[in-house]
Amino acid sequence: MIDPDESAPSPVIWVEDDGVPALPGLLVAEIESAAVYAKASRASSTQRVYASDWRIFTAWCSDRAIEPLPADPRAVATFLAAEADKGAKPATIGRRLAAIGYHHKQAGLQPPQAREGAAVISQVLGGIRRSKGVRPVRKRAADGDALRDMLRAIDGDGLRSARDRAVLALGMAAALRRSEIVALTLDDVELVPEGLKVIIRGSKTDQERAGVVIAVPEGRRIRPKALLLAWMKEAAHEDGPLFRKLTPGDRLTDRGMSDRAVARLVQKHAAAAGYDPSEFAGHSLRAGFLTEAEASGASIFKMQEVSRHKSVQVLAAYVRSRELFREHAGEKFL
Repeated sequence: MIDPDESAPSPVIWVEDDGVPALPGLLVAEIESAAVYAKASRASSTQRVYASDWRIFTAWCSDRAIEPLPADPRAVATFLAAEADKGAKPATIGRRLAAIGYHHKQAGLQPPQAREGAAVISQVLGGIRRSKGVRPVRKRAADGDALRDMLRAIDGDGLRSARDRAVLALGMAAALRRSEIVALTLDDVELVPEGLKVIIRGSKTDQERAGVVIAVPEGRRIRPKALLLAWMKEAAHEDGPLFRKLTPGDRLTDRGMSDRAVARLVQKHAAAAGYDPSEFAGHSLRAGFLTEAEASGASIFKMQEVSRHKSVQVLAAYVRSRELFREHAGEKFL
């Protein structure tokens, strides 16, 4: 009779020189792969600001000999109050807290805002918002007039000029976030008789990368299709990132633009057109589309088809800003 203990395969133990069991190489690789996917659950821009927020928190903890991971909810509440006293805005403080929670989850730990005693964090946050609440600052929209002026201010027909015109035109015409602009590849753009079909493969509201197709009319004023074709002809690239980084000498590279480069590009050409560059940002292109669409009478639902906002409440803010004086209740008697 066979001893069942002898018939079952014995577990293999990998032992390091110091006698500590080690994980097999295949499992290590799989764990690292899982970590990569977990990190990809957040957009690269979010990861960047979270990393900065985490460094600020850990430095604060180090100065006070406090353990940052896992963090005591009372310590987190005290940190948030200290940030408020230094002048940080409520939105920034909320993001700092989100970053702390994110890094705890990445380490397999319960976030401090979900642990016992987390009520102190909510109380401090509520007090900060009531004491330091500020009106959200919106950057100026690059509407039709502003974008036309910015495009006209771009001199020449070289590689950089062609690229910048295409970035501005397509960014506004498809209501793209700057992260979406730089993520586009040549395969994401389809030329059709009516204009363009642009595939957005992942975005702030599409973290699972289900993808969506945006229709961009050929246009007669901004002419996004014509300006994009001019850039593609100048660049003559056949695959990879649609909008490429250029060298200081305006030579094409294989690398895509960064999202921060888009913001700088918008401000640069706003200044060249005679506007205050501090009033503009990368989001100005997306806001410009929504502002112009509302002004031209587009329904909020047709605007949502292009902007891909999950909630019409967010879109309503653009509509309200333009309708403050339209058919005002006091118009006929004031």
